[in-house]
Amino acid sequence: MLNKKTVDDIVSLVNGKNVLVRCDFNVPIKNGAITDDTRIVSALPTIRKLLESGACVILCSHYGRPKNCEPELSLAPVARRLSELLGQHVTFLADNRVISDEVRAAIKPLKEGDVALLENTRFRAEETENCDEFSKDLASVASAFVMDAFGVAHRAHSSTVGVIKYMDVSAIGYLMEKEVEYLGSVVNNPERPFVSIVGGAKVSDKIDVLNILLEKVDILIIGGGMAYTFIKAMGHEIGKSLLEEDKLDYAKELIQKAAAHNVRLILPIDTIIADQFSNDAEFKNVSIDKIDPNWIGVDIGSETIKLFTDVLKDAKTVIWNGPMGVFEMDNFAKGTIAVADALSKIDAITVIGGGDSAAAVTQLGYSEKMSHISTGGGASLKFLEGKVLPGLASVQDRKARKRLVAGNWKMNLTPSEAAEFAANFAPKLTGDAEVAFCVPFVSIGAVCAAVANTKVVVGAQNMHYEDKGAFTGEVSAEMLLESGAKYVIIGHSERRQYFGETDALVNRKLHKAIQSGLVPIVCVGESLSEREDGVTVERIRIQVKRAFLNIKANDAAKTVIAYEPIWAIGTGKTATNEQAEEACEAIRALLEEMYGKETAEKIRILYGGSVSAANAKELFAMKNIDGGLVGGASLKDEFEVIVKG
Repeated sequence: MLNKKTVDDIVSLVNGKNVLVRCDFNVPIKNGAITDDTRIVSALPTIRKLLESGACVILCSHYGRPKNCEPELSLAPVARRLSELLGQHVTFLADNRVISDEVRAAIKPLKEGDVALLENTRFRAEETENCDEFSKDLASVASAFVMDAFGVAHRAHSSTVGVIKYMDVSAIGYLMEKEVEYLGSVVNNPERPFVSIVGGAKVSDKIDVLNILLEKVDILIIGGGMAYTFIKAMGHEIGKSLLEEDKLDYAKELIQKAAAHNVRLILPIDTIIADQFSNDAEFKNVSIDKIDPNWIGVDIGSETIKLFTDVLKDAKTVIWNGPMGVFEMDNFAKGTIAVADALSKIDAITVIGGGDSAAAVTQLGYSEKMSHISTGGGASLKFLEGKVLPGLASVQDRKARKRLVAGNWKMNLTPSEAAEFAANFAPKLTGDAEVAFCVPFVSIGAVCAAVANTKVVVGAQNMHYEDKGAFTGEVSAEMLLESGAKYVIIGHSERRQYFGETDALVNRKLHKAIQSGLVPIVCVGESLSEREDGVTVERIRIQVKRAFLNIKANDAAKTVIAYEPIWAIGTGKTATNEQAEEACEAIRALLEEMYGKETAEKIRILYGGSVSAANAKELFAMKNIDGGLVGGASLKDEFEVIVKG
């Protein structure tokens, strides 16, 4: 998803160095024994990779919500379990100050391959306040930081955000990477039918995620305590069941919105009610229009279980967040158990969104049968809502490929006009991105002179594959080079559409550009009908394969590819971030198939298609998008904003 450095990006930098890893070891402990070590096990791949890379790994985590450094909230049991799982000693730095001179002295003799665990970070009150002093303390014991605690990524604390300010190197761990990639890809590019099951106690806790899901899913199932607010909104008696009166209007609106969005909204049709809130209470199964005024709803009923499980049989993607009833009481856990059992049996991608639903699946023994179980309840909700996770956003961006923003001026401006525009505009363009003005051939010399003392370079919009000859109106690579051009656009969709350029012709031009020393920007993209037919990836794979026919890996590494959906060029329409990333990711995957990962990672891939100041920053933040090929906006003031990204 987002372009963040990962463990794999920093392994070459950590040999012989201390690396501080923020984990989520907030695990259940009873009588000093860990009853579920899932979160500890989830952290092992990152820890082991760093150890293999020659690092000394210093781990930190919170546990519970201490008020006064209570001994029962110490991480000592976690250190013991880590030692068992890693098969080596883990030094536990038992100091309620977390970082102190004594702790620093204990860390000093540690060497590569050693592991240490700091005491509960929340033993320092400054932790949750994101205090600079504590952030500096944490940073003082390491030279690199890895954020691998997805469960607290939505918290801006010293150990998740503040420490990064004082580190030269930061990255996300494998667990964070898996969570972000999995949740993001499933929500933004699901296989359909896409079903979401939302449960839990309160509507108010799930409003934002319900609003987002309503725009993405085919079927929305609502259960748990929150369902009674919807049942009440439909005009039924709910007795003493959980009710948020101030959310009744919202419930009515959601029912109407679902219909307007052609989303099938499924609510309970019967329920288990009890005469008191206790596992020992008398209880019975009734229709939702037969709820006793003095009883309380505690679970979905048998007919609702059948309804929900029948719907799930045809699902291809399912996200579940929140239990169907009072799961912690055995008599009222049947609905939750039934949903978990149904998900374990279907042929679909099943994602459990952390919190109580994740705990239920784990306790019931269905973990291995789910595609992904999130380690963060609150964090997964925030992520699904589209909210920024501070613990993710603060990590350094990956900058392996220098961003390129190329302005395609097309057939605009005379040479004198172009030179004047370039001279006035080029000095305003700041930032780290490389900038190219791809201008009409007759303006190349004038624009080169105009931008001579700026960061801007000049490119051409087309070239011929022959050095010279009877090719009226054409321009050779040597002509472009002598005029001062560095880049050349090849195979632009407008030339394919208006001048009949084929993939074979693009291939010949690409060979010549590389041979001559020009940097080619090879354009590929699908038509609207091809996108609507679902063949976008197939189409651009064919174009890339044909364009790069007989191009060697070392030459391919010197090229730039621009994905420009034809339907978005000059129309004001633009691909969504996810659509653009999906296409660029497919291009990079193909390049890896053709040339190997090392070469594929060197090739810059741009997005082109109504790039504007409003969408550039988010587009350029995507993992596989390295800049933009910008049309009309490159001749406007907003190009300055686009370049800054």
